Amino acid sequence: MFPGSRNILLLAASQAMMLSAIVMSMTLAAILGSILAPTKSLATLPVAVMVIGAAIASLPAAMLMRRLGRRAGFLIGATLGVAGSAVAALGLQQQSFQLFVLGHLLLGSYQGFANYYRFAAAEAVDPAHVSKAISWVVTGGVVAAFLGPQLGQWGRDWFVGGLFVGSYLAQAALSVIALGLLACVRLKPVLVTAGGVARPLREIVAQPALRASVFGAAVGYAVMIMVMTATPLAMLGCGLSATSVTPVIQWHVVGMFAPSFFAGNLIKRYGAPRIMQTGFILLLGHVAITLLGAEFLNFLSALILLGIGWNFAFIGGTALLTQTYRASEQMKVQAINEFSIFGLVALATLSAGWLYDRFGWVTLNLAVVPLLLLALVAAMGIERGLRPAVE
Repeated sequence: MFPGSRNILLLAASQAMMLSAIVMSMTLAAILGSILAPTKSLATLPVAVMVIGAAIASLPAAMLMRRLGRRAGFLIGATLGVAGSAVAALGLQQQSFQLFVLGHLLLGSYQGFANYYRFAAAEAVDPAHVSKAISWVVTGGVVAAFLGPQLGQWGRDWFVGGLFVGSYLAQAALSVIALGLLACVRLKPVLVTAGGVARPLREIVAQPALRASVFGAAVGYAVMIMVMTATPLAMLGCGLSATSVTPVIQWHVVGMFAPSFFAGNLIKRYGAPRIMQTGFILLLGHVAITLLGAEFLNFLSALILLGIGWNFAFIGGTALLTQTYRASEQMKVQAINEFSIFGLVALATLSAGWLYDRFGWVTLNLAVVPLLLLALVAAMGIERGLRPAVE
């Protein structure tokens, strides 16, 4: 334990509730979308809109938290989560694809606010514990790995004539729990004047370390989410049963978040750029496994590797980003980071259904290789030439 650990644990638990809701939707939304959508190519639209919601919410979330404080912003986000789950449940009950999509837009907005949990954690501890605090918050996803998909199955038949309506109502309950946890968080006011005079945005963005951190985290996240979105459709398309999707997604999410227990220590020992490089190599390894076949074990092992690669790329990128701004610049830089990441992620998610429908599973995975190679080269360049970004 270290000073501020109580807040970190509360944020980690809130992260677990938020990600359980998101993972449940990731598991079900493409399958349900294929039933509700007017065409199969729109099957992944609910997931894509959820990611778009996260991107759209990232900028106003930063502005609200700057004015009202972190906790108030987090409570607003969790309230959006309750509303999104309720609207999605109503869409299923009424067989309305439009309402189902709207519900996922609100759920994505919830994630857009909640994505700042890791930055709040970094601000709540002294510099020596920043990478560890970020990792602790991200570990909340380990709970989501099991709770999210399982919740979807538990609520499947709660309401006669309303398949999975109960799942989304249970999802709303998770956001209510998050509201209670976040109400107990005690965070310092957001610093907007301390830490020296804020530099012009052009000067901040010109830092190679900042560009590499944003690009690397965005690529890692976009690759992960595009493949994860298409995986349920690919498994069904390869003749595997719907029940086989749940364990693959569960262990993928374990791969995403379990490394967080030690990623902070690895970053402290080897540096963020090297951990990012490891992540991109693992993501390339995922592509190699997908080329070997389309059996259950191929999907399972590839998706686990996909999750671990994402973890190293994303946490490494976040840790590197925190070294590139002053306290007076933090909200501006964090907002740019979140919008950039989820903008690219939204594009990747929108293309997932079309790529899979048009070209198939193997081509979809091969399409991410150039981006991964670029991100790997950028991280290698930063490791060789990185100097303290903020004097």
